[in-house]
Amino acid sequence: MVVGPQWMDSLADAPYLVALALVEFAGNRALPLSGKSQSVTAADAADPGEDGRTLALELLLRLWQRSDEGPLQRAAGEASLLLVELPLELMSEQLPLLKANWISGGDTAALLTSLEGLAIRAWRIRIAKYEPVSFLPWP
Repeated sequence: MVVGPQWMDSLADAPYLVALALVEFAGNRALPLSGKSQSVTAADAADPGEDGRTLALELLLRLWQRSDEGPLQRAAGEASLLLVELPLELMSEQLPLLKANWISGGDTAALLTSLEGLAIRAWRIRIAKYEPVSFLPWP
């Protein structure tokens, strides 16, 4: 492992992979997230692979645990469960603002358009009976 400035530069350049869900619990909006830094190798892969599956599972388990709060409903149809790859600085600066705006009543289409503009790459997360989790390019 390289320690020092070279290591810090590679960390800053590495994209961040974020699983997010646009949902409502008993009529109240929520946008739970799960994320992790990616290696440069993972960022060059065709899809998010095992890291994406792990983040999706973690996020879905958190949603399931919160279902005690009331009925759970997708808030954006097929785009309600997304995996986006973002530059780290945008993830920490822009994503919290987008999330807060949407939760407080912001327009869903505007949120999705903003996410699309920030993302390096993005996928919808899908599963079909008897098939593994798949990642479909989004939008």
